[in-house]
Amino acid sequence: MSASFPNFGSRPGGQGQGGGLPSSLWDAMDQLRDAFEKGFSPRVAKGDVRAAVLAVLAEKPMHGYQIIQEIETRSDGAWKPSPGSVYPTLQLLADEGLVAAEESNGKKTYSLTEAGRAEASSSAGDRSAPWESFTARDTGRTSALPKAGAKLAQAAAQVGRSGTPQQVAQAVEVLDEARRKLYSILAQD
Repeated sequence: MSASFPNFGSRPGGQGQGGGLPSSLWDAMDQLRDAFEKGFSPRVAKGDVRAAVLAVLAEKPMHGYQIIQEIETRSDGAWKPSPGSVYPTLQLLADEGLVAAEESNGKKTYSLTEAGRAEASSSAGDRSAPWESFTARDTGRTSALPKAGAKLAQAAAQVGRSGTPQQVAQAVEVLDEARRKLYSILAQD
């Protein structure tokens, strides 16, 4: 996670030492970060990466990173396939003769072959695009809420690293109030 959020979770002087935050608060921040990393990832059905790649390439040739960005954009941020799923899928599609790759300026641009266009066309008629399967509730759970929580955790960590003891105490009060308000949202009918 530290690679995703630079300086997040770094603990000056070790756990609970030096930065003003007690170790229990660091532990709570770790738990919050872990919950957002693990608990809100969307479930993608088997074959969805393949279908999504075929669908976006049916519109225009793209390189791998563009494909990832396009799928993320179309799902309103709810689904961002990893390079570890997109690039092997592209290779498999190339092996099947559905995709052709052309290298230009050090990047491979992928486009559908005639067989790939036929496959994409038949897949499009069978079901909706994979990114359309995410409901509004899923979108909020998989993008907006975790991002807001991660930003809050980053801010708390920053106060812990560079704030005075009084500022840390204020931050703890703010976080406690935020926690109470979040639980009150769930208590509403």
